[in-house]
Amino acid sequence: MTTIHLEHVSRRYGSTVALDDVSFGLERGITALLGPNGAGKTTLLGLLSTAAAPDAGSVRVLGHRADGTLAERTEIRRRLGFLPQEVEFPSGMTAFGFLEYIAVLKEWNDKSARHAEIRRVLAAVQLDDRPTIKIRRLSGGQRRRLAFAQALIGDPELLILDEPTTGLDPEQRAVFRATLSDRGRRGIVLLATHQTEDVGAVCDRVIVMDHGRLAFVGDVPAFIETARGRVFVDDQPVPGAVASWRDPSQRIRSVGGRPPSDAVPTAPTVEDAYLLLIGPAANEVAA
Repeated sequence: MTTIHLEHVSRRYGSTVALDDVSFGLERGITALLGPNGAGKTTLLGLLSTAAAPDAGSVRVLGHRADGTLAERTEIRRRLGFLPQEVEFPSGMTAFGFLEYIAVLKEWNDKSARHAEIRRVLAAVQLDDRPTIKIRRLSGGQRRRLAFAQALIGDPELLILDEPTTGLDPEQRAVFRATLSDRGRRGIVLLATHQTEDVGAVCDRVIVMDHGRLAFVGDVPAFIETARGRVFVDDQPVPGAVASWRDPSQRIRSVGGRPPSDAVPTAPTVEDAYLLLIGPAANEVAA
């Protein structure tokens, strides 16, 4: 059963069209949301998290209208975990204190249960050894993990994450992926990201937006398949490629273009498919 459904949704800011007749549904699993800056991703997340309302169309989240009555919006928020791209932490708080503050806002009124939940989410992001450390003393990656932890409070049915792996090192990203994979088996995860390697690693489906419209909706293998036969390696850049660069073998990998007869097709990636769909026209080789 589809638990998120958008039908003919539009949203404008003055003369700027942020979303233009967007329709799709989401079910349990991890869906990546890709698109260049200004594509409408942040506006879409705002609608799904009940922070904004569409100018036209319908947004239903977990059986309720996201722009409905206060009671409907409150019910969605109780079942939602949200990680914005930028998080401002209250001055002087510890990691535990910040999470307790968020848990109280989420109506965790029983102190014993609340503290157990805080310890659980700290462990999930591997910060359980730093509960009493002041947030200002945490590294950038640790702060990002703390922000992720607040979104996990209550094991929400819907988890919305905006650029969650920014500032994480490879080891931290691996922990994030493991946590996310577990969540995707039990609920809906919408992951807005520019990190295409995260999409290939953990996501089931992908939505690509461009200029407020849907450019692709489908599963990740189908998305990668759109680039099949259009990515090549050769000694020179392929004429007309949208992007070309020198790979570790010192050959030139080209995405798209008009390949010569001796160019060798190679297996495409999520990034290749994305570049072919909406990437800028370019034919430069990275030295």
